[in-house]
Amino acid sequence: MPDTPAIKIDVVYLARLREAFGVGSERVEPPQGVATARALREWLAARGGVWASELAPGRAVRMAVNHDLAGPEAPLRAGDEVAFFPPVTGG
Repeated sequence: MPDTPAIKIDVVYLARLREAFGVGSERVEPPQGVATARALREWLAARGGVWASELAPGRAVRMAVNHDLAGPEAPLRAGDEVAFFPPVTGG
């Protein structure tokens, strides 16, 4: 049985996350078990350092999948764009 090819996901970081990570976007190939927005966040946080602190479970970070606000259980598919950003307050 051949290995399942890795999926590619475009990840976008906005506002303070872009500043903290020093990158606005990247294309990633997460391991096969990363199938939800939450799992992607956890996988990225596992990089350690600033990634772990900014994407920690207690940190306020919103997610959007293909430009639609998404909850942590939103499924991911090859070619999706996932954005991570802090909540925005208006006034």
